[in-house]
Amino acid sequence: MPDVIWSVLIDPHRRAMLDLLREGPRTVGELVDALRLSQPTTSKHLRVLRDAGFVRVARDAQRRVYTIEPAPLAELDAWLAPYRRLWNERLDALGHHLDTTKET
Repeated sequence: MPDVIWSVLIDPHRRAMLDLLREGPRTVGELVDALRLSQPTTSKHLRVLRDAGFVRVARDAQRRVYTIEPAPLAELDAWLAPYRRLWNERLDALGHHLDTTKET
């Protein structure tokens, strides 16, 4: 998995932006208001997200509307899948152990 995904997601402001965009498209102004960041800071983070392929932008007159692009997140999900299986197997084994162990 490319390191760019981690470098993008390490920033809490960018993760917060993705959380908001998961709910639906947002303008820069809406993101500024929701995150309480300055417009230049918000735009900087959006540029990083856009350059990494996490969001796409459309123009609506003078406004720019951002939407989430799921492809990089799908790549991250695919990379994490074996680790989820590992944890599920361990939790299943723990559950089986607890079910078969009697308290004295």
